[in-house]
Amino acid sequence: MSYVVDYVSGATVLDDIMYVVCGGSSTIHLYYKDSYNKLDVVIEVHGMKIPCDMVVFDRLLYIADWYNDCIWRVSADDHSYVKWLSTESTTHTFHDRTLSVTSRRLLLTSLDPPTLRQYSTTHVQLLRVVELPWYVKKLYHGVETKRGTFVIGHQGTSQDDWQWAVSELFRFCHSCE
Repeated sequence: MSYVVDYVSGATVLDDIMYVVCGGSSTIHLYYKDSYNKLDVVIEVHGMKIPCDMVVFDRLLYIADWYNDCIWRVSADDHSYVKWLSTESTTHTFHDRTLSVTSRRLLLTSLDPPTLRQYSTTHVQLLRVVELPWYVKKLYHGVETKRGTFVIGHQGTSQDDWQWAVSELFRFCHSCE
């Protein structure tokens, strides 16, 4: 049995390789997905400080960096990288927490303030801000379904501010077109 001995904040699999990021590290470690044996290859992303989640789409790794309020995009093929998207604005703070990807859309969640945003991976533009119910106090994760709805893991229900729940959102109201 093999172990990753560190605070793992994100992992994803592409082909036969598992990519792992650890909190407070600027490196991506690679493992064989079946044996968990570590490869000798390490991808260094200079400037990445506190990665908090990672997804892969179209041979590109997307890594949320909580410290830098950004998303890094790293090529799985040549290991080149770019600070792909800044989630910082002059009007509010949006601290990335988790990522999910569907087709050519990247979904970002922010714990506090609870925010769910959808971006185009092709044009690097905000597509929509998903409206959350008034009772959602903290947002932990979100995914888009094939039907175009969103499933979220959150704290706060209409009955209790401290209750945790999983909810499906059937509509969204804010479009950025």
